[in-house]
Amino acid sequence: MPVQPIVQYPDQRLTTPCSPVTQFDEQLVSLIDNLTSTLYTTTGIGLSAPQIGVLQQVMVTDLSDDRDDLNIYINAEILEKSGLAIAHESCLSITGVEAKVIRSATVHIQALGKDGTLFKQELTGMNAICMQHEIDHLQGKLFIERISAVRRFFLRNRLHELQQAAHQPSYAS
Repeated sequence: MPVQPIVQYPDQRLTTPCSPVTQFDEQLVSLIDNLTSTLYTTTGIGLSAPQIGVLQQVMVTDLSDDRDDLNIYINAEILEKSGLAIAHESCLSITGVEAKVIRSATVHIQALGKDGTLFKQELTGMNAICMQHEIDHLQGKLFIERISAVRRFFLRNRLHELQQAAHQPSYAS
């Protein structure tokens, strides 16, 4: 299970909608293993395939303190949303940026497990927020698109720094 580098903003893969998974094979198992091992090297609670450069609808989450409650979601979609929650969000792909985001407090989702079995789930609280954040990734959306224009204005310098850093040549010594 090799750890993968996390794709960083403003890489275009982060804003490209992902393709649904159609083949449940060794490549998918490998992708899930890579997502899992990469997530567990971070302080994050969720990681989606585009964050490691793979444009497929696969994500993993683990919100447990002991990092022992892995959830795998393939081709996840939100069926219903209710309530409102304000979450303090950050993203492993946008280093040093945090903001409050308005999300739904409860979501009903359906997804496929790693064996291709369809399941439905009701998620609340931070689980619902994490799910919405990761599904946004699969749709090519970033959490910074969900914050107010005023907050984006205050983050513009940090986002500009990240854009500039991505375009700087790196020199090997």
